[in-house]
Amino acid sequence: MATPSRIVPTPASAHGGDSAAPLRLAIAGLGTVGAGTIRLLQDHRDHIAARCGRPIEIAAVCARDRTRDRGCDLSGISWFDDPVTMAREATADVVVEVIGGTNGPARDTVEVALAAGRSVVTANKALLALHGLDLARAAEQAGVHLAYEAAVAAGIPIIKALREGLAANRVRRVYGILNGTCNYILTTMQETGRGFEDVLSEAQRLGYAEADPSFDVDGVDAAHKLAILTSVAFGRPVDFAAVSIEGLRRVDAMDIAFADELGYRIKLLGVAEETEHGVLQRVHPCLVPKGGPIASVDGVYNAVVLEGDHAGRAVLEGRGAGAGPTASAVVADIMDLAAGRGAPTFGVPVDRLRQGPSAPIETHVGACYVRLMVVDRPGVFAEIAAALRDAQVSMESILQRGHDPGETVPVVMTLHATVEAAATRALAHIGRIDAVVEPPCLIRIEEV
Repeated sequence: MATPSRIVPTPASAHGGDSAAPLRLAIAGLGTVGAGTIRLLQDHRDHIAARCGRPIEIAAVCARDRTRDRGCDLSGISWFDDPVTMAREATADVVVEVIGGTNGPARDTVEVALAAGRSVVTANKALLALHGLDLARAAEQAGVHLAYEAAVAAGIPIIKALREGLAANRVRRVYGILNGTCNYILTTMQETGRGFEDVLSEAQRLGYAEADPSFDVDGVDAAHKLAILTSVAFGRPVDFAAVSIEGLRRVDAMDIAFADELGYRIKLLGVAEETEHGVLQRVHPCLVPKGGPIASVDGVYNAVVLEGDHAGRAVLEGRGAGAGPTASAVVADIMDLAAGRGAPTFGVPVDRLRQGPSAPIETHVGACYVRLMVVDRPGVFAEIAAALRDAQVSMESILQRGHDPGETVPVVMTLHATVEAAATRALAHIGRIDAVVEPPCLIRIEEV
């Protein structure tokens, strides 16, 4: 059983924030999010104090460069050069970790803060996806809180929605667009007809993608967030290793065009759902119907869809990154702590998280889009059909653009709902056909 929190609810008589002791913060990291958090706390000081019943004070900060102008007032605040020392020694009730990274200073700062009896607010999804269970246990043992609304979809209050608003529901499925960089790339490819590499270069020039974009375009960032959502939604330990991950690199401009012709848009989705084989977690490109709630979410926006057994479907959309949205989520967590509101990290105490099987991607059942690059010669379709037949996979439709004997042409098939292992076997066979000149491209179809 978790130890009761050390954060004491503010008396009801404390309306203006002056009659209660301030909540003191130590902020580790003064980059985009850290500086944005300070600006928000300073700009809305009175509003925030009125909402949570007590003032919030920045007692200490930690950053490498003390001379840099961060657009906020840092006068009178204690400076530390080392975040771990600050977490241990600062006169603070709550440590805000916005350094980033799965190990090193970020992890050490959080662990030391919890061991010192200080609650932690973090925006660090990678840290939580890989070490969240241990950190949640440490918070419970210390009788403090670990809050992380900003770690998943920034300005969208998705953790609160799952942990509080839908707490009485059994969640059937959680899915959504969890990475703004990927969504920007796919939206731009859709609107311009340009290829992936060209649009990625533009996203890097505009600052939407990092110099090394691998975490975003290879699906890792979205998978970190999905692992956290899965834990809260299904009351399970965080299990990043169980997430099947596939990125954007194989999505071609012609796939965007074919999808449009078939009535779909392509989005990178994270999906977690209960299946007969266990909870299946997957991140990959999907064809989604144009009329669905996800298809129209464009640019750098995120969207998350929750399906509860009593509440039905809820759709939350907003900015998934940036100083303002992320700082908004960080400060919301701080305000909860100031007001004495708190919950177990993943919705229930660690010892009550349900152990259960994780379903492998091979057990997924669904329809598929398949693109082949094929030398146009007699007999090819017969060989393709035979491979599908042998794997017991049923074709729904087929499209071919261009008819030029001896030349390579794209052939697109949609497959009826089938077990993924069967589709994989069929495509492996098809890929060995001499006339198929590239590995088959499979994109799952999600009727969401």
